[in-house]
Amino acid sequence: MEKNELRSAVLFVNNQKKYAVGLADQICCELKKHGIQGYIFSFEGKPELVPSTEVTGFLPSSLPEKNYDIAFSLGGDGTVLYTARCLAPFGIPILPVNLGTFGFIAEVKKDDWLDVFSRWNKNEIVPSRRCMFEISVERDSKIIMKNICLNDAVISAAGIAKLIKLDVYINSIFCTKDENVTLGSYQCDGLIISTPTGSTAYSMAAGGPILDPEMEALILNPICPFPLSNRPIVLPSRQLLEISLTKAQRSGALLTVDGQDTFNLEFADKILIKQTDYPAYLIFADKQGYYSALRNKLFWSGGTDA
Repeated sequence: MEKNELRSAVLFVNNQKKYAVGLADQICCELKKHGIQGYIFSFEGKPELVPSTEVTGFLPSSLPEKNYDIAFSLGGDGTVLYTARCLAPFGIPILPVNLGTFGFIAEVKKDDWLDVFSRWNKNEIVPSRRCMFEISVERDSKIIMKNICLNDAVISAAGIAKLIKLDVYINSIFCTKDENVTLGSYQCDGLIISTPTGSTAYSMAAGGPILDPEMEALILNPICPFPLSNRPIVLPSRQLLEISLTKAQRSGALLTVDGQDTFNLEFADKILIKQTDYPAYLIFADKQGYYSALRNKLFWSGGTDA
């Protein structure tokens, strides 16, 4: 098989993770041997936020504007999420190296990155295609915020008074362009809108189903619903989901994207969610590794793989 023609790579490096700095230098040195220029974006704590105007892709200001051929994410799952929100609109594949703890998304071990990279470079590995969601907030008929997520968007109360009331509508293939179907009203502590990739994150902890990460689907999962009949539901992701705050909250409401970006909501705001036109491409050693991770990290079948 022919190799990919690579000229430049970008490394998103979480300096709070052990081995991150040294591994970044090692990767850059190895890439240089093959004529590939590596550019490092490192951060500690919370990185730069994705702009809240138009979602057209985002590179941190410290990086030169280039058509990067590949990205490396050095950290945990949170680093992958941030990297994907920045780079997915550009179609840049991401190789996530796990320097964190759980590592459902950041699956590649630090000692295996070169083998995985070499196999991908020789077209022996097809990147995993993951759907992402675009989240918009409409206020007074104007879009005031846009963002994208690889894991989930969560609507919750911002203070002590936890219970919020939300109306949810869908615009499906059976609707006319301007017609919404009422899905239901939710009184709950919050509402998780999860991608298949995010099905093993907050949604799973709140009792939601686990989906194959390459599916195109959406999980709507209420957190501690007041009516016990409100259960998680899986919907097609290629439709518009509209969520409205139907009652003024004593403590306000909050929209959280991928557990990292937050936005304060007001009464009568509409939250619009749809699948993006572009996916995130993640490079893994083996697509079956996802199921191995489920068995090992969730202790299925009595323990870890042999």
